[in-house]
Amino acid sequence: MKSVKKKLITLSLLTGGTVMTIHLLNKVIAASATIKNILNSDEEDYFKWRYGNVYYTKQGTGSPILLIHDLTPSSSAYEWTKLISQLSEFHTVYTLDLLGCGRSDKPSITYANYLYVQLITDFTKQVIKEPVDIVATGLSSSFAITACNLHSEYFKKIMLINPEDLAVLNHIPTKRSKFVKSLLDLPLIGTMLYYVITSKSNIDLQFTEKWLYNPFHLSDLDSAAYYEGAHRGKGNGKYLLSSIAGNYSYINITHSLKSINNSIFILGGSDEEGIQETIAMYTALNTSVESVLLSKSKHLPQLEVPNEVINQIKILF
Repeated sequence: MKSVKKKLITLSLLTGGTVMTIHLLNKVIAASATIKNILNSDEEDYFKWRYGNVYYTKQGTGSPILLIHDLTPSSSAYEWTKLISQLSEFHTVYTLDLLGCGRSDKPSITYANYLYVQLITDFTKQVIKEPVDIVATGLSSSFAITACNLHSEYFKKIMLINPEDLAVLNHIPTKRSKFVKSLLDLPLIGTMLYYVITSKSNIDLQFTEKWLYNPFHLSDLDSAAYYEGAHRGKGNGKYLLSSIAGNYSYINITHSLKSINNSIFILGGSDEEGIQETIAMYTALNTSVESVLLSKSKHLPQLEVPNEVINQIKILF
């Protein structure tokens, strides 16, 4: 009996020690990732939305343009940092960190597609207060298309940079994806897994393998900004990651693409995987869709070939 009791006490101490170690390790990672404060902000830079405070910027004068970054846990309005200065010479340029990203709040909720559709609509109505042109990247393109279809009076022309494959947008939650979501949502283990997935080395790997045509174009500042963006909010970015992994952030936009009357322009990176097929699918649903491929670029041409992106924006808007 005493032997069993000792074993239980030992197991309890080991378990408690492991939990404390994971907790301290998570805190150290979060603190070290944000120490540079590249994504700094002030209190007045926030849109007080019903689901949380959303960071945004406004710069320049002229017709308004809203720049919406891709939806990943490491993304933020930093994605547009090389475009804002030039665009603001001719436009009032708005950017925002989507809820769950960057400097915005990261509540422990499920980040469904319609959450962002409503955010874009409310932001336009309450902050911009006039019809706006939109430039959106990747998965966020589906939010722009859906918002324009539901509330066409608030939006004008749309530029989609490497929009998500329609087949991917058709994904729905499954038993497997729900399990992955529940695992990432766990308090300690989920946070630890999130920090592994969004480690500096993994973010750099995303840049060099998926986001940039030339891996040597990755700057230390770009890498650090994305790393910091993923780790702001003390690990709560995991709720966005779990929602994406759980297939809750996708939506079928076939109907919206067919119905929409807004001008749509797709800007693709010539080396983006599957971009020509994606453009073909979008065009098949809406024959008015126009497109251009930028040479020597991949998923984030706004970081890699910003001048070419600016030129295309000037032509469209």
